[in-house]
Formats: sequence, structure tokens, C-alpha cells
Amino acid sequence: MSRFRNALPQLGDGLFLTDAGLETDLIFNRHIPIREFAAHTLLGSPEGITALEDYFSGFLQLAHTMDAGFVLDAVTWKAHRCWAADLGASIADLRDVNHRAVAFAAGLRDRADNSRPVVLGALVGPRGDAYRPEHHISAHEAADYFSEQLGWLAETEVDMVTGLTFNQASEAVGFVKAAQAQGLPAVVSFTVETDGALPDGQSLGEAIQQVDDETGAGAAYFMINCAHPDHFSPVLTQEAWTRRIGGVRANASRRSHAQLDEAPDLDDGDPEEFGLLHGLLGRRMPSLKVWGACCGADLRHVTRIAEAVGR
Repeated sequence: MSRFRNALPQLGDGLFLTDAGLETDLIFNRHIPIREFAAHTLLGSPEGITALEDYFSGFLQLAHTMDAGFVLDAVTWKAHRCWAADLGASIADLRDVNHRAVAFAAGLRDRADNSRPVVLGALVGPRGDAYRPEHHISAHEAADYFSEQLGWLAETEVDMVTGLTFNQASEAVGFVKAAQAQGLPAVVSFTVETDGALPDGQSLGEAIQQVDDETGAGAAYFMINCAHPDHFSPVLTQEAWTRRIGGVRANASRRSHAQLDEAPDLDDGDPEEFGLLHGLLGRRMPSLKVWGACCGADLRHVTRIAEAVGR
């Protein structure tokens, strides 16, 4: 049974953390291959399960140390139909791995010694490339598509779902509508470019407003991912739409998405500076409650963020 599906604690007061760039950390820092960049494939081996346990335990311990809540996301980002052929998976396989991923995360939560709430989430990725929209996806098409995976997740004890690395507003609208139909609280986290806009050129403010207008403000909150704080901070003005942003998962690197795609190495930036920039952002935007990171970042970066925003 879900604990917080009807009342997400991060919508109240207090600091909440989440994890960082799981895939880039495991691949580059820990030298653990991830097939097709799909972290749920690690659940298929004892070595993969151990790697995931080691990864998440550090973040759970950080939340405990900082007396912070934690959003613990199941590794279901690519566990949907779009990737079935690449993964050699049947639809039955995908349903099963969504269930197993949530059960795995629930087990981590149950074994953790955290006094603040640990919210059980599940990640859902876009239909296609997270950096570049391959084609326009209508809200109706997206709602129909995501209803399958969200239906599988609704059968579990998950508290919420996050559409992570979404890059077009219409697809996010469909995702939120599909989540509403399943009774699941939904968060939308948008990928933005070095100018703070979505990859299709729409401004972040316009995208958030479109999702709210077309879903009756159905998203629990919004997040920003896959860009350095210097890329999106300038567009976060004092307009009303910015108060709908409840979390950040920034890239450690200032490189563009194109540069990151072509880079043979991992650019982990400067964790100390990264934390300080988040501290400045937190003081400007009290609506931000959930703090994690994305590509190139690891436990060091989230530790510095927690120290900066928790002061």
C-alpha cells in the first residue's frame, strides 16, 4: 500500500533530497555498464542489484544525516514500450520489471533508518531522445501511450510518478492526464537548453503554463533537469509560474547537450561551486523543496547542495 499517494509530504515545509546522475555515476565512476542506458536492466543480476543498493544507500544516508526527507525513485525511466525492441523485451517483461523496480526501491526504503519521510517514486522517461524531440507528440497521443506504464505503476505501492527529461509540453500534458486517470500524483521535470528554454524553443514559463492550463494545474509541481544552474537561473524571474517549480536536478557540467553527447569523458564540474549556486537559487526561490542532480553529478554534488540549501 502506498504511504503518501494522497498527500505528498514534500508539498509542505522542509528539505527533501533525491539522487543524482545514476547512469553516468555507475558507468563512468564505478565502471558498471548499463545496457542501453536503461538502469532497470541492472535488476537482472546480483552484481547489478548490489550496484544499485550501494548507489542509493549513500543518498539515503545523506538525507538521514541532514535530517531531510527523500524522494526515492524506482529505476523505471526506460521501462516502457518505446524501448522494448532496443532492450529485446516483451510487454510482459516491461510490466514485470516496473513491478520489480518499485519493490526493490520499497525494500531500500523499508531498510533505511530515516526519521523524515521517504517518498516512493517512479521515473518515466519521454518517448524518444531526452535531449532532442524526434517528432511532435500530441497530448492525446501521449496520454494514450503513457497510460500503459502508469497503469502498471498504479498496481504497486508507489506514491508518485515523475516524468523526467521531458522536452515538449504537449507530451507532458498527456503524461499528467494519464497519471490523473490512474490516481497518481505526477511531477513534470523539463529538459532545458543552455538558454533555459526547452529543446523545441518554447520558453520554460510557457511550457509550464501550457501544462497547467490543459490539465487544470494537474501536476503536483514541476522540476528542471539536464542543464547547469547557470543555464536556467537567468530565466527564473519573479513571475507566478516560477512558484510552480518545486525541485531541481541540474547537470554538473556547463557543456551543451550536443557537447555532452560527443564527449568521451565525464565532466563532473566543480561540486563545491555547484552546491553554492544551488544555495543562491534556494534563497531566491522558496518554492524549491526537492534537490538532486543529473548527468555528471554524484553523491559529492548532492552533499554540497544539501549543505548549501540546508543552512
